[in-house]
Amino acid sequence: MPDSPTPRTLPMVKGGLFGVFFLLGMSPGYYIPALSNILAGKGLGSEWLALAFLAGPVASLVSPLIVGALADNHYAGQKVLGWIGLISGVLLGSAFWMLEQGASPWWFIGLLAASSIVAAPMWSMLASISMVHLRSGEREFPLVRLGGTLGWMVAGALTSYVFFADHSPVAGYAGAITRILCGLLAFLWIPNTPPVGTARSLRSLLGLDAFALLKERDHLVFFSVTTLLSIPLASFFMHTPLHLIELGNHAPAATMTIGQISEIAAMLVMPLVMTRFRVKTVLMVALTLSTLRYVFYAVSGSTGGIEWLIAGIALHGMCYTLYFITGQLFLDRRVDPGMRGQAQGLLSLASNGIGSLVGTLLARQLHDHFVVGHHGGWSAYWWIQAACTAVCVPVLLVFYQGVPAGKSVSR
Repeated sequence: MPDSPTPRTLPMVKGGLFGVFFLLGMSPGYYIPALSNILAGKGLGSEWLALAFLAGPVASLVSPLIVGALADNHYAGQKVLGWIGLISGVLLGSAFWMLEQGASPWWFIGLLAASSIVAAPMWSMLASISMVHLRSGEREFPLVRLGGTLGWMVAGALTSYVFFADHSPVAGYAGAITRILCGLLAFLWIPNTPPVGTARSLRSLLGLDAFALLKERDHLVFFSVTTLLSIPLASFFMHTPLHLIELGNHAPAATMTIGQISEIAAMLVMPLVMTRFRVKTVLMVALTLSTLRYVFYAVSGSTGGIEWLIAGIALHGMCYTLYFITGQLFLDRRVDPGMRGQAQGLLSLASNGIGSLVGTLLARQLHDHFVVGHHGGWSAYWWIQAACTAVCVPVLLVFYQGVPAGKSVSR
């Protein structure tokens, strides 16, 4: 008998999810690539830059698990997503207003942290909600998630070439307005997503049941490697814009959207990749390319050639998609429906929380020593990041077992 056709999701549902992803990606796409230069323009040094980039990781240590548990067990997912979008957008706009008014930098850091705490679960929640409504997650999710990539890329171009805000709080205002719009449209464009869990204990309410996933070997290896990978990844957004400026590039936010172009290409082939190759194979390719990205950066640091830095930026989107989107699909395969929100929250904890927290602290120390202190410069700085990334390759190769693509996985 011929294979039955792959079930397809209604275009209206896919379009709504794509649109919310677009706005969700657009919001940080305005201000994250510009943040280093915005703070430098206000005369704030590396200690304030580190604090600003620590806001997200600290927030991701707690809120994704708790909010994921709420969506799994108590409240409709689209309503939770909508409210946190509205609240975090107001807080984000307030943070950049304080920065523009010349208030104490602590006001900016505090409001940015508050916004991050509220907004931290949005990516993992929207991924989990999408998996519920897509009839074929492995084929359709990468195409829906593509909206976030396009939103980020459009925002970067607007920041540099329309708003001319690579050094201005205007980028933050644009991000805040877009976040609020994302929250509003979550109520309108996302189908009802009722809770499917039945949590009653305090442990379940806090999302701590997700840690039970780590009892399974492949889960433990995947989350461990994700944490290790996210440590050097933190330096990408912190210091790539500064390196670009030093090499004479005056539109770093727009230049960094080159990474989104390769991310789009990777997203488009993901449905084919996930049905043809084992998860382990895809993750290994992603880790190898991630190492090569920082090797290119290091060569740029030693030669002064901006083309090497741009080549590394171009690899970033492919690295991100092949690892993190594969990881989200991997979890959706292996986790019961009542735990999927918390599983995605645990992924956010490992990557945006623990990994980014350690990586941000380490990146500041390394940058101050090697670049600011002129002990090897950008080349030494990026070689260390390449080495940290390379460590992940043998860990995954040796300890991850996995199953061939297309076979079911016991839960």
